[in-house]
Amino acid sequence: MKYALIGCGRIAPNHIKAALANRGSGLEVAAICDLIPEKMTSLAGKFDLGSTAQYTDYRAMLRDVRPDLVAVATESGSHAAVALDCIAAGCNVIIEKPIALSMSDARKVIAAAEAAGVVVSANHQNRFNRSVQLARHAENDGSLGRILHGSVHVIWGRDRKYYSSGSWRGTWAQDGGALMNQCIHGIDLLRWMLGGEVEEVTAMTARLNHDYIEAEDLGMALLRFRSGALGMVEGTVNTYGNSLEETLYIFGSNGTVKLGGKAANKVEFWSIAGDARTAEDLADALPDTIYGLGHTSLYTDVIDAIKTGRAPYVTARDGMEALELVLAIYKSAAEGRPVKLPLEDCSTLDFAGRFGLTD
Repeated sequence: MKYALIGCGRIAPNHIKAALANRGSGLEVAAICDLIPEKMTSLAGKFDLGSTAQYTDYRAMLRDVRPDLVAVATESGSHAAVALDCIAAGCNVIIEKPIALSMSDARKVIAAAEAAGVVVSANHQNRFNRSVQLARHAENDGSLGRILHGSVHVIWGRDRKYYSSGSWRGTWAQDGGALMNQCIHGIDLLRWMLGGEVEEVTAMTARLNHDYIEAEDLGMALLRFRSGALGMVEGTVNTYGNSLEETLYIFGSNGTVKLGGKAANKVEFWSIAGDARTAEDLADALPDTIYGLGHTSLYTDVIDAIKTGRAPYVTARDGMEALELVLAIYKSAAEGRPVKLPLEDCSTLDFAGRFGLTD
């Protein structure tokens, strides 16, 4: 199975590591692509990909290499367009988060994948973290009882150097702000663990500490789920010194779970009726990373989905629903009112100029 990576930036090493870890499943890293040759050279050197083809034009790569599986890791604003070209070429696709920056583009990706009969997975790899899987199992088997409420807190830091590393970062056209870029993984986990179906969002966002970007650096939201559960989101890149945590709380009628670490990848509290295990019993010695530990597992799942014809564990629709929730938060904050879901069409571009570049 031939594999290609489009986009060799900050997240690219995680994709290459995952692809190489799945060589035993028959995955071959056939090509990498980026507009900047130096990025490809650096990535190839780091992972000894000397014989791997390199392209600055992904369309030429699709024609020449004809990969079976492509990962799209370009700037966020191009995810949907590149994915649609890959689907049109008959490729299965892993799309970095967010799957798109508008509801209409996300729906186009889903429709194209269904029409072409290919597998498309949104790269919400933190669903595969061991800690998250433990909590998901406890929810699915009823151990937690009725889910009452939950919250996610993404307390990270991003400085001027980070935003200067790509002119697209922090823009409405190509990125969005802290909630869309840094916090969408945690927002996806909260939505998923609390039943998925959000009915109403009330939110506030602000740009308090990064007057050189267009979008928000802080966002807070209250969510009402169809099940009756309530949720809360806190996301920021204003943390001085370092990224502190991505913490997910789940409160059920029969149990309480707290997942922490940099990417909800550590069990920090575990108290469930009938379950004698504690957080210490479930401790994981794996390294703490803001990217979580699930890329390899996500790749393994997608490869199996391609081979067996089933849906992937994280679908394109899952990616659209995470996008929808972030856009609903933006809309509520911008309009100063609660917003009902589902959204019709909404895009990050709808909020262009909200903060401006300077106050």
